[in-house]
Amino acid sequence: MPKFDWNLEPALLKIGSWELRYYSLLFVLVFLGGYALLNWQIRRGGGDEEDAGDFIIYGVLGVLVGARLGHVLFYDLDQALDDPLWVFKIWTGGLASHGAALGLATAMYLFTKRRGISYLEGCDRFAFSGALGSALVRLGNFFNSEIVGRATDQTWGVRFLRYDHGQNIQYRHPSQLYEFVMGLAILGVLYLADKKLGKEKRPRGAMISLYFALYFSGRFLVEFVKEYQPGEVQRMLTMGQVLSIPGILLGLYGLVWSFKKRIPAGWVSSFADESDKDESEEDGEGEESSDDGNADESAEANGDPDINAEFGPKGTNSRKA
Repeated sequence: MPKFDWNLEPALLKIGSWELRYYSLLFVLVFLGGYALLNWQIRRGGGDEEDAGDFIIYGVLGVLVGARLGHVLFYDLDQALDDPLWVFKIWTGGLASHGAALGLATAMYLFTKRRGISYLEGCDRFAFSGALGSALVRLGNFFNSEIVGRATDQTWGVRFLRYDHGQNIQYRHPSQLYEFVMGLAILGVLYLADKKLGKEKRPRGAMISLYFALYFSGRFLVEFVKEYQPGEVQRMLTMGQVLSIPGILLGLYGLVWSFKKRIPAGWVSSFADESDKDESEEDGEGEESSDDGNADESAEANGDPDINAEFGPKGTNSRKA
């Protein structure tokens, strides 16, 4: 079985106190790749090219705030209570992927609500970006020698020399690489499923539900070989597994609901519909006014019976006092 040591410095380049880290580069790829996939999905569905770019702002804030708060609430609440200012020190580490998922879900809700887009439609379009992001982030964790796996039987594995210290350094599961491969595999499954379902003919909610079912199921399994997080109480299920169960159930329920309802996909903004409706109403009012004018002229020319009864045939009032 393969065995190797991993002792890569997290910084690709150092200039004084400034560092260019592998993780930072991969994080940039997350947003660039995520934007490209989201833009492909939105444009294919009939959306504007600005929509994907606008979501980047929502997405960045959603990931950072959600991931940090997720770590604080799920893994390190005691330290946050002892030192509230520590919560804002993101550069010291401490981001939770489940929190990032909740942050992105909130960001997508605000983004779609502002544009009058279906929330499920927005999530469907983002599922591809989510799969790529989950893969690249874990690759970044591998470069940083963090979120490592548990010890193997020592006949194989990776020794993370920057994580373990001392004489007895153990061979561990490269759990980060498991999740990296898992994310790429999910991205491939989403692509094939999208193609099989007819692309824009697919039922709304199918893509995000499939992503949830696959990702959180895979995450649940990988947690069995992942080391406990600092401060996490060791028990039958890890916090990551507990948090993954709702995602699995939501994904399975969403698949059943999606194929039962079969609401057609389409990036359609209700704002655009209202704008078209307003223009149509304005055109209609103009036509109506023109028609009314023609009707009055016709009534005057032909002698409208109601007008004649009121004013007489020549416009003089013939009603008796």
